[in-house]
Amino acid sequence: MRNALVTGGSRGIGRAISLTLARQGFHIIINYKSNKLEAENTRKLVEEIGSTAEIMQFDVASKTDVESKLEAWKKNNEGEYIEALVNNAGIRKDGLLVFMTDEDWSDVLNTNLNGFFFTTRYLIKDMMTNKFGRIVNVVSLSGIKGLPGQTNYSAAKAAVIGATKALGQEVARKKITVNAVAPGFISTDMTEDLEEKDFKAIIPMKRFGKPEEVSEVVGFLVSDKATYITGEVISVNGGLYT
Repeated sequence: MRNALVTGGSRGIGRAISLTLARQGFHIIINYKSNKLEAENTRKLVEEIGSTAEIMQFDVASKTDVESKLEAWKKNNEGEYIEALVNNAGIRKDGLLVFMTDEDWSDVLNTNLNGFFFTTRYLIKDMMTNKFGRIVNVVSLSGIKGLPGQTNYSAAKAAVIGATKALGQEVARKKITVNAVAPGFISTDMTEDLEEKDFKAIIPMKRFGKPEEVSEVVGFLVSDKATYITGEVISVNGGLYT
């Protein structure tokens, strides 16, 4: 069984990634924090296309939660390991820095950056033992260009981009690749507070992207077609920033 964990896999880009990897033959572990109903819906969609899935609840920002749940999975699946990890879980708490609270700063950094660290650190040990692994980090245009009103989010995503480049070099000899995908404006729950018409003027393709347009890039990076690609960041933004 080839196992893939998608954090924040219950909705939006995470759901699309779960389905794309399912079509590639992976058993999908769908992580969610609080919305069990949507996680179950994603599991059903995976099963409808002929693959298998399970849901796993944990908060990526909690080291104890991450490690206890993954340790339990490992004990219940002796002889197997999670060979593909997609760090997709993330939150936004936008606001100008001058008005930003300590909580809004810390919450965004804890989920988007520490979540990557806790989950990856645990799973990469088995990837190294098995001399194979695929890690894809879903970052953002904000982490490359920086966006006003998103100093916290931009800082977190930029940090993950730096970590992607460094870690890719650390583990390359173990046949583990580490890459990132940086979406621009994608039509998901996370952007439902934004009016697409207000942004069409600045997006060369004149529209928001679709979750599947991100998930297919993730699927490529996880596949055997991308064995010599590591430490890279691929933008999916309709030409908004190149």
